[in-house]
Formats: sequence, structure tokens, C-alpha cells
Amino acid sequence: MAAIPLGVLDLVPVVSGSTAAEALAHSVDLARRTEEFGYARYWFAEHHLNPGVAGTSPAVVLALTASATRTIRLGSGAVQLGHRTALSTVEEFGLIDALHPGRLDLGLGRSAGPPQRRRAAEGEDGGEGGPAGPPEPDVPSTPVVDGRTPNGLRIPDRFSFAHLLGHPRVALQQKLLNLPGAQPQDYSEQVDDVLALLRGEYRTPEGVEAHAVPGEGADVQVWILGSSGGVSAEAAGRNGLRFAANYHVSPATVLEAAEGYRAAFKPSAELDRPYLTVSADVVVAQDDATARELAAGYAPWVRSIRTAEGAIPYPTPAEARALPWSAQDSALVADRLETRFVGSPGTVADHLERLRDATGADELLITTITHGHADRVRSYRLLAEEWQRRG
Repeated sequence: MAAIPLGVLDLVPVVSGSTAAEALAHSVDLARRTEEFGYARYWFAEHHLNPGVAGTSPAVVLALTASATRTIRLGSGAVQLGHRTALSTVEEFGLIDALHPGRLDLGLGRSAGPPQRRRAAEGEDGGEGGPAGPPEPDVPSTPVVDGRTPNGLRIPDRFSFAHLLGHPRVALQQKLLNLPGAQPQDYSEQVDDVLALLRGEYRTPEGVEAHAVPGEGADVQVWILGSSGGVSAEAAGRNGLRFAANYHVSPATVLEAAEGYRAAFKPSAELDRPYLTVSADVVVAQDDATARELAAGYAPWVRSIRTAEGAIPYPTPAEARALPWSAQDSALVADRLETRFVGSPGTVADHLERLRDATGADELLITTITHGHADRVRSYRLLAEEWQRRG
């Protein structure tokens, strides 16, 4: 099977001993370098109140990066609509598209609310709703036996966020992100409003028009990001949009997300068939042992996120080994560690091929964090060379 395109998902990580300014400079440099390596697109995530992540505003970072690159597509992975309006989102991306037309991916996410009791109990990540129902007959379901698909891809048990219910830091984030008394708009309606504003077709029930300038008519690709086969997958499918399934965030539900999207898909003016990218956490080095050493900071970094502490500055391998660690900590991050692809170019490419084949992905979205910027650049270069060789 031919190699499919690879993209980049960047959280703009702040490493220990560094600053947000240095993190931003490294991300802009990485975008330039991955453009040279042949990556198809470069997306920025949105996170808040995380000392180890500087990617708080995808649109701002996109504007900076667009001026430093020429051809690579740039996007959000994703704008979190839970604390935004459709109009503000379309206007922001319209501003960037006005100066850099035809290069933007507007990725829309649903997260940014405290986990509801049912969602947390079910272990769903990313604020997704329940499953969209069984797939249509022409959408095969991938079997999972003993935590693996037939081709060996690891599918762990669902992770539960029940321990974060009522956590004061979760409540604080919502207080700071949302205006007092504000209620997020229904996600599907918000996606519809974004699309209507982009097309210049927005009307109130009373017939009043609204025109986003800049924004209306912008040449952007709209993507939906989701972690399960629920509301996000359904919204992407129903509107005939591209969909990104988060294996790196919620590996337990990636197959459900892909199948739910395809089951809901209806052809649109832009797409006549489903189009899926799937994310993966990756570290590549010249050999497996070196890659494992470079990846040593990942476990405490994930632990800091899943305890609501907020992502810590990404530690060096030595700093990571010096941090206290318990069996409870291991259980907290096990699903993420088991599904991270770490090793030589050949080792990681083998894993990515399993992910591609199990999900039927049209693209893969690679997110890599190492303490050293040169190691991170090298990881993307080595992977691109191996992937192109296999193509």
C-alpha cells in the first residue's frame, strides 16, 4: 500500500529551562523545516493554563508561521469552540487568509468544558458525546481482540476522567475562559454557523443577514476533530467535511471515531467520500534505544495533564527519572505510553502503517515532543525520509 501524506500537530511545547518565546521560535523553525521535509500540513493545538505549552491561540501562531513558510498548509488542531463564537472564529481565519490565501485548515474542536458525569464514567476523552450508532453495512468494523487489532495496533481500555469531576483547576479554567453566565452554543449548530458565515449564507430565523468580512468566501478547508464516534464525528460526516481522529489523545476510541464518521458521511460540494487523518505521538531517532531515551520525559508530562496540574515544562530524561513515581502514576498514563510510537525510522514507520491500515486513514498527523529542539527536528526528518522511501 502506498504511503499516505504526513502532517504535523504542534502543541508549542515549553521545555524545562526554556521560555515561551523560545518555544514559539522553535515552532516557527520546525514549520519551515517540515515544509522542506515534505510534510503536507502543519497544525497548532489550543491549550490553556499549561506552563509547559505555549499554544494558547492557534490563529495568532498561524499568522506568525504563515509569514515564515511558503507552501505547507497551516491549520488549527483545533480551535476550541466551547468558549468561542462562530463569528470570531471565521473572522480570525479570514484575516489570515486575506494575506495568505488558499493555505489554511480551519480545524474545529468541541472540547473546553468540564467533563460531564456520563462522559467521565464512560472514559470518553475530549468532551465527546455518545456513539453515533452502528456503522452502515459498507463500513467494516475493525475487530479488537486482547487489546489489539488483527494487524497488531494497540487499542487500550477506555480511560476515565471521573477523578477530575469537580476539580478546582478545571472549574478555574472554565471561569477564566468563559464570560460570566455564558453558555456554550450547541456544537452542531455552531459548526453550521461557521459554514454559513464562510459561504455568505448566514440568516437569522427572522431573515436578517450577517456577513463576516474578512472571512466570507475565505479559501479554507474546514476539518472537525474528535475523539469518539459521537457529536463531532456526526457533525463532520453530516456536513461532508474532513475529520481528524485523535489516536494520540484517546487511543481507545479511535476506531469508533473513524467508523462513526464514515457511517454519518454524506457527500458535499467539497468531498464525495470520507477523508480522514489520524494523529499519533511519535519519537524517532537513529536507533530504538536512543529514541526511548529522548522519549523519557513523556510519562511525567502526561501525568501532569491528567491530574489537572497543567502540562509541566517538558523535562529532560534525567529530570524525568528524578521525579517521584508510583504504581498509581503508571496506571494513570499507561494507555498513552502503550500507544506512543518510539524507535528507529523503520520501527516507527511499521507502527504508523498499522495505524493507517487499521483506521483506513487518508493521512497521518504526527506530534513529537523532545526536550532538545534539534532532536525534534531530526525526528521529523528521519521519519519523512523513511516514509518517502516506503512510498
